[in-house]
Amino acid sequence: MPDSPTDLIAAAPAASLPPLRVVLAGPRGFCAGVDRAIRVVEEALRRYGAPVYVRHEIVHNRTVVETLEAQGAIFVEELDEVPENAHVVFSAHGVPKSVPEEAQRRRLAYLDATCPLVSKVHREAERHFADQRHILMIGHAGHPEVVGTMGQLPQGAVTLVQNASEAAIVQPADPQNLAFITQTTLSVDDTAEIIEILRDRFPNIEGPRREDICYATTNRQAAVKAIAQFCDLLIVIGSPNSSNSQRLREVAERAGAGRALLVPKVGDLDFAAFDGVGTVGITAGASAPESLVQEVLAALSQRYALEIEERQVTQEDVIFKLPYPLA
Repeated sequence: MPDSPTDLIAAAPAASLPPLRVVLAGPRGFCAGVDRAIRVVEEALRRYGAPVYVRHEIVHNRTVVETLEAQGAIFVEELDEVPENAHVVFSAHGVPKSVPEEAQRRRLAYLDATCPLVSKVHREAERHFADQRHILMIGHAGHPEVVGTMGQLPQGAVTLVQNASEAAIVQPADPQNLAFITQTTLSVDDTAEIIEILRDRFPNIEGPRREDICYATTNRQAAVKAIAQFCDLLIVIGSPNSSNSQRLREVAERAGAGRALLVPKVGDLDFAAFDGVGTVGITAGASAPESLVQEVLAALSQRYALEIEERQVTQEDVIFKLPYPLA
């Protein structure tokens, strides 16, 4: 496989192929939290040997999961599927407090791969609860991160607010004693609208100085906004159950892309979608490896004479250390 977009241009059988302009969004792909979570599983396999069990998908990407399975990871839905004395890893999305409590009760050796930025939201929730505030969580029902964050506190301590409509009608018992937190992988614009509604309705509501949406989500959405209006088609490489990937597709549509598609991997690419397309944008969700981007480019290079440009809105240099006892 070619190592870079320019290698792809050189590899293409150019002359007889129709032209296609490709604009790559940057940053794209893995964030520091995803990279750390994958390294946790890989290091656990190296130190302890296979199998290592992982509760839920370590990140929302089938390619990543299948790669780790090939190395000896076994993915399960709940801890009752994990045998006694096994090693188990909790996913990057975080887990309710009941999960490590159950692991301790069963004497499982567990490693917590929760993204540090998600853990930060957990600590915020605990602080607000200690200050006797009711918490409004902006997020999507059923998402593992939301389940994990709400599960840090007793039932009833947190009310989920999913959208602007719910923000406009939520009726907390004590409107003067509120706080809000947010899922880290939301649309920046949608979340800002929800927060504005909550602040208008509840002027004393406490919250972070900036919403809890992580730097990587923010940067990837900004990168898509920077290229969308120039693209007849914008491809977001990512899994359907990846919140940040789905938000990138939505942002692309709102920002002016002619059409935006979520594509898990090159085998899912519908080349009929390229009919009449002069410029295609490509990005990848924070849980999608760069190898998937390169595979899409390689496939396109066999059908088109590519002119590739990369637009980088910011550089990322965040690195998270592995958790104890792997650090």
